[in-house]
Amino acid sequence: MFITGADPKKVLIRGIGPTLGNFGVGDALADPILELHDSDGGLLASNDNWKSDQQAEIEATMLQPTDDLESAPSWRRCRLLGRVTPRPCAEKTTLPASAWSKPTTSMAPLIRNSGTSARRGFVNTGDNVLIGGFIIDGGPGHVIVRAIGPSLTAFGVTGALQDPTLELHDGNGVLLSSDDNWKESQQAEIAATGLQPSNDLESAIVATLPPGGYTAIVRGKNDTTGVGLLEIYSLN
Repeated sequence: MFITGADPKKVLIRGIGPTLGNFGVGDALADPILELHDSDGGLLASNDNWKSDQQAEIEATMLQPTDDLESAPSWRRCRLLGRVTPRPCAEKTTLPASAWSKPTTSMAPLIRNSGTSARRGFVNTGDNVLIGGFIIDGGPGHVIVRAIGPSLTAFGVTGALQDPTLELHDGNGVLLSSDDNWKESQQAEIAATGLQPSNDLESAIVATLPPGGYTAIVRGKNDTTGVGLLEIYSLN
């Protein structure tokens, strides 16, 4: 995500796993760990179980996780520090070491109002895909959602997903839009944002959405698997 402007901003970042089982997600991540890094990779905050740190501050937001094993290092701040360009903070939802041998499902952090959220992970099949949740509030939100795969190879990522597909759902699970190759649908709108994917096999959706919760899902075409990147950008 990017923090823009001259002043620090308060954010709440959540790593959600076991709660997803209540919504029919199979093999949900049982115990997520969340880290917040600055753009240079420095660790700003980390959390295993949300009640172990900043419980009162997190509860004051009314957005605390519903399961004690979920994570939320909240109200950490990123500052421009005199830079001209926006300074990003990166959030990562990670697995305990004992869980790496088994595919799991987790949800990317929420973004509220304006900003950017990104999450990289292994895209498997069935329920074990890459899922990102975000919230639009304070009025309609204009966003671009991207599913990145083959271009990750240029950044040293091995086993990149070669042909990602993308779905955008509303808070009730209704499919609003889907895309396979970004040039096949909304090419002009996507290119106009300046955020078009660099590979024709990657996916993107531009949408203007009313306030509410939304979910983006990255899968591999024809049940292919690999490492993918889900990005959500506010265009407001």
